[in-house]
Amino acid sequence: MDAHVFYLHGFASSPGSNKAQDFVRRFAEHGITLHVPDLNVPDFEHLTLTAMLAKVADEVRACPPGDVYLMGSSMGGAVALHFADRYRDAEAARVAKLFLMAPAFDFAGNRWHDLGEEGIRAWRETGGHEFFNYAAGGLRRVHYGLFEDLQAYDAFNLQLSLPITIFHGRHDESVDVEQSVRFASTRPNVDLHVVDSDHQLLDQVDVMWAAVQSFFGFG
Repeated sequence: MDAHVFYLHGFASSPGSNKAQDFVRRFAEHGITLHVPDLNVPDFEHLTLTAMLAKVADEVRACPPGDVYLMGSSMGGAVALHFADRYRDAEAARVAKLFLMAPAFDFAGNRWHDLGEEGIRAWRETGGHEFFNYAAGGLRRVHYGLFEDLQAYDAFNLQLSLPITIFHGRHDESVDVEQSVRFASTRPNVDLHVVDSDHQLLDQVDVMWAAVQSFFGFG
């Protein structure tokens, strides 16, 4: 396969996540390098979506010529989507397909749901809030600038024509499956698979792998 494939991990995760490394192994068995950039940029505390998009642009720019396929998990799904939009006349002109897993299309809305009005106010007033970081194995502070930065992005108003496949668990307690249903409902280029799983989708990896092979055209 001539295309370059990227896996974009989720919030409070890392390139070493179980799902990311599972896909790295599966691609390697087919002689394909799966690029998994660290999206904790400039670091986890000072994270912004804008910085994540710039990081993906840097990684794509460093690749030899060829199409680019993006896989995105949770917030990584939002990164993939907004990168394809914001950089469409630059590095993302090479992006041919998106494969999204439980994409957090409304990350800011998810935080409102989790923290409530008082929690968001406290985050703003103190300048930071602690979230559980799976890569670090404990609570880590994130600045309010992340929430502010997210206000500039609206996934539901994007118009992209490239093929998009989405897998989302109907029992997802972190990102409501209705976000994917809403996104797919008005976009004929989106193939949505609602599966009997949770946010991690770990019990669906074999199914998703078969879909990846078909969607990306190898195997």
